[in-house]
Amino acid sequence: MKITIEHLNKIYKNGNQALKDINLEIESGMFGLLGPNGAGKTTLMRILVTLMKPTSGRVTVNGLDLQRNRREIRAMLGYLPQDFRFFTKLKTWEFLDYVASLAGLHDSRTRKKAVDEMLERVGLYEARDRLANKLSGGMKRRLGIAQALIGDPKIVVVDEPTTGLDPEERIRFRNLLTEMSQRDIIIILSTHIVGDISSTCNNMALLNEGQVVFNQSPDKLIDKARGHAWLIQALDSELDHIKAKYPVIATIPAQNGWEVQVVADKLDGFPGKPIDPNLEHAYVYFMEYELGKSLDDDLNE
Repeated sequence: MKITIEHLNKIYKNGNQALKDINLEIESGMFGLLGPNGAGKTTLMRILVTLMKPTSGRVTVNGLDLQRNRREIRAMLGYLPQDFRFFTKLKTWEFLDYVASLAGLHDSRTRKKAVDEMLERVGLYEARDRLANKLSGGMKRRLGIAQALIGDPKIVVVDEPTTGLDPEERIRFRNLLTEMSQRDIIIILSTHIVGDISSTCNNMALLNEGQVVFNQSPDKLIDKARGHAWLIQALDSELDHIKAKYPVIATIPAQNGWEVQVVADKLDGFPGKPIDPNLEHAYVYFMEYELGKSLDDDLNE
């Protein structure tokens, strides 16, 4: 499987250009789409799943043109939007059964087996007879994940998939996607949560203000932050000053104050030692120091 995106642009009627000359190749496996809120991730996702037309540019899926072969491409897709909705009067299994029929599972016995297996995989089998609108927030998100994966789609697009999931549910979801990515399918994971990318994706693109500013493996982005991630032993009285001066990645209580992880080209006025960066360090360093974009809002979410 291969998606090719060439010179893709999207300009809304109000003049806002959400996407600016996007060029990407996405092949089988897990592909992460990372960026701050408002970077254009959701616009790109909606174009890829045929819910929105680009202003210009071209997208092909295994050689099929997205605009000319919409029906064929839609038959390959599984999609979890950020604002997932469902029919409130259906039970959990009834909703998933309905989605499975739309996905081409017309034989009732085959469809029932697929529905039961998917409910088991996302941890909703015990709630199969509960009305979908009576599920908890995290369970509703799991139902959204199930409807995106039912029917063995060739392309799975998930937009902010772990929003509302607790840590155990997030791990379950990541493991499920990792298992699926071993097949000849494309899974596109769009998120502003860095941990969702670092633990699952072999390749990624970073969007900022509608443009692709990085397109390599997560390890390559981490390499950019080597020598720029630091651990500072700070007193209570120093903490606010550190936060004002450097992008803070983590703050951990210590015996005599705080252990503060920051990114910076160099430390000025505070004793600290270099540490090995992870993808979160790398993302913040790249955005703050290479692009000059403050990430305070995203880091506080």
